[in-house]
Amino acid sequence: MSQTVEISADPRFAHRHTHATVTVLDAAGQPLTGRDVQVEQTRHAFLFGNIGFDFVGLANGLDTTPLYSPFGGASVETARTLAPLWFDLFNQVTLPFYWRGFEPERGAPDTDRLRRTAAWFAERGVAVKGHPLLWHTMAPAWLLDLDDDDVEREIRLRIGREVSGLGDTVPTWDAINETVIMPVFDREENAVTRLAQRLGRVGMVRLAVDAAREADPSVTLLLNDFNLSADYERLVEEVLDAGVRIDALGLQSHMHQGYRGEEYFADALDRFARFGLPLHLTENTLLSGDLMPADVTDLNDHVVDSWPSMSEGESRQADEIVRHYGQLVAHPAVHAVNYWGLTDEGAWLGAPCGLVRADGTPKPAYDALRGLIKDAWWLHPTTTRTDEHGRIRVDAFAGDFRLTAGGDTGELTLPAGAQAGSVTLARGER
Repeated sequence: MSQTVEISADPRFAHRHTHATVTVLDAAGQPLTGRDVQVEQTRHAFLFGNIGFDFVGLANGLDTTPLYSPFGGASVETARTLAPLWFDLFNQVTLPFYWRGFEPERGAPDTDRLRRTAAWFAERGVAVKGHPLLWHTMAPAWLLDLDDDDVEREIRLRIGREVSGLGDTVPTWDAINETVIMPVFDREENAVTRLAQRLGRVGMVRLAVDAAREADPSVTLLLNDFNLSADYERLVEEVLDAGVRIDALGLQSHMHQGYRGEEYFADALDRFARFGLPLHLTENTLLSGDLMPADVTDLNDHVVDSWPSMSEGESRQADEIVRHYGQLVAHPAVHAVNYWGLTDEGAWLGAPCGLVRADGTPKPAYDALRGLIKDAWWLHPTTTRTDEHGRIRVDAFAGDFRLTAGGDTGELTLPAGAQAGSVTLARGER
């Protein structure tokens, strides 16, 4: 009987586990029988993400970063100290492609800098997502001088350029952001809202998706929205009924006014899971300081001189992040959870929403989240023994694993569910 390597079994996460029988082979392809084998996890299959805005300058070898995103970004000096904390926890990154800053002058996009950043993350084994291809907010001012036909043409060119030119390192995109509000957005004049009033919401989604798929049929595309009401459900229904193929639904949840609670998310996740598409919780924040007043309808309207992290708030944030991630990972429709910011330095709206304080020290929320991702849901190096057929059993969160016997190593990927596989150990692969 083969021995089993397993982590503690919480029934809420059974669907996330691989239940694999692995045959361990030597370099000649023969089963290693009766041998001690160390098994350790090296990567999660589930996508635990964060934004990578802090690292654009560092990835490009700069001493300072001319940041163009108002949605997050620390200094390069800070980024050097943050990098080990980021890579210790996350395996997916969201990079900023906000059109206004990415192409402030028509025909002069910031492609090279973002390509180098994407490659920097990809080389470290991180899945990369671009955000967003189309959004009314942060649309370039120069679009306003064009008529609607030319605006649509520029949108197609922009989307095709980014998807085709960056597809080797950015295979996933938020195709369109916040479509529900797009035709009625009135905070500023912009050409994308103007076009949305003519084409309608479904027409705008079709525009973004078609342009991206024409550039690369294999691209993974999300709808992404903060509006988790029935309005977004209707939009998804209409988009699917119109034959527009999307790959996943993005659900935002910036909780600057307080944790919304398990009941709220149970309802929201089930309502959107009915479409049969993977759910990505794309933008999550929880505060470790004072909460924004409940009567603020647009988070951008809340402006304060100072918004510090506080001890009591940090304890609250740590408790809430455990509850929040536990519920999300337990839901079978959820495939990815992306936190919006590692550090308070440069955080969106200046809020204390980071997992790390502005001075670079981890908050309790960072440690609590690490306790889930890299402890409770992670297989640490464990030694077991192969049976007479060279087999072992692995029961752990699905992902990538390294097996070692003596000085020989091998690696394999084990998806969720019952699996049978084999791994060949060879010297020098570690």
